[in-house]
Amino acid sequence: MNTSLKSAADAVLARAVSGIPGVPGVVAVATDAKGNIYEGAAGKRHLGGSVDMTTDSVCAIFSTTKAITGTVCLQLVEEGKLDLDAPASTYAPEIAKCQVITGFDASGNPTFRPPKREITTRMLLLHTAGFAYDFFNETYNRLATDHGQPSVVTASRAAITTPILFDPGEDWEYGSNIDWAGQVVEGILGQRLGVAMQDRVFDRLGMTDSAFAMRPDMRARMATMHQRDAAGVLSPLVDWTLPQPPEIDMGGHGLYSTALDYAKFIRMWLNDGNGPNGRVLKPETVAMAEKNGLGELKIKGLPGVIPSLSNYAEFFPGMPKSWALTFMVNEEDAPTGRPAGALAWAGLANLYYWIDRKNGIGGFWATQILPFADPASVGGYVDFETAVYRNAIKAAA
Repeated sequence: MNTSLKSAADAVLARAVSGIPGVPGVVAVATDAKGNIYEGAAGKRHLGGSVDMTTDSVCAIFSTTKAITGTVCLQLVEEGKLDLDAPASTYAPEIAKCQVITGFDASGNPTFRPPKREITTRMLLLHTAGFAYDFFNETYNRLATDHGQPSVVTASRAAITTPILFDPGEDWEYGSNIDWAGQVVEGILGQRLGVAMQDRVFDRLGMTDSAFAMRPDMRARMATMHQRDAAGVLSPLVDWTLPQPPEIDMGGHGLYSTALDYAKFIRMWLNDGNGPNGRVLKPETVAMAEKNGLGELKIKGLPGVIPSLSNYAEFFPGMPKSWALTFMVNEEDAPTGRPAGALAWAGLANLYYWIDRKNGIGGFWATQILPFADPASVGGYVDFETAVYRNAIKAAA
């Protein structure tokens, strides 16, 4: 292990835990194409508890699930089973019920119209289908508050059978699109998404601690979810978990995993789709999937509509960013050292990753804190990524 990287990264994690406000516990892993170049953990799994955060601590990884679902979709494209530009209803018929919401009438009831075109799986993977999240969108929040639209964390079918905000393909809105992509996978294969992920991704990559429903040994290593209040004080959410088992496997956010497991997924993308136990994607698929799929359209910052769940969130404010299949792409070099064209995204409980195929390096940062874009966690992540570039990339140059 690079001793300068270990020293710098260990210091970042220690500061994240000891700072004010700090995080209860954090795990971070950096990898190149050959293997992990840094593994570290600091703090406790539970605020005030005695059990240390460890590199194999199990976390709800939320939207870092999305890229794994996207990967299975890409496999089905390779096999000729999925046409990204065919109507998604070909594979997931229920999506055809989703209409465009046009507003609310004088009585406060939502009004709808049919969409001008059908939703495709490509739109789902690019977040241009029109689905949103209530914690990032006022219309969805009103539907939840006034009309009982269930939250996606209920992992229910009703939570995704929701209106769309605009005609498919005409804008970018981050939301439950990839939960629907998971339903496309299930419609094609006739099996639960988690089974497909196990056979097609986890087994081929040696990811032994990733699942929608935790095994008992995973639950025993689970890090507690924490809530930060408006004053910055953290409280453990002792009994909080995503539904175990879920009604449906939510391809957009439902997995539990570890930083060590996710580093294996990142490494597959650094290795042109190859894994230790078999190929996951073809090199040409990886090259296609990492490209901007939005054309001139740019992604937007995410408003913190429900303050307990998210602050305003934007990576590298002011920098143009696009979306690939299924990652954010920074279109300019980032101040951390990440080059233009790299891939990245995050999870609601303040988990963050990046994949830099140009330099052959990536990393994963995991905490269990709400709301999203927690300054202590996201600041630590940025410092961690910066430390990796300063002490790994530059040392190798």
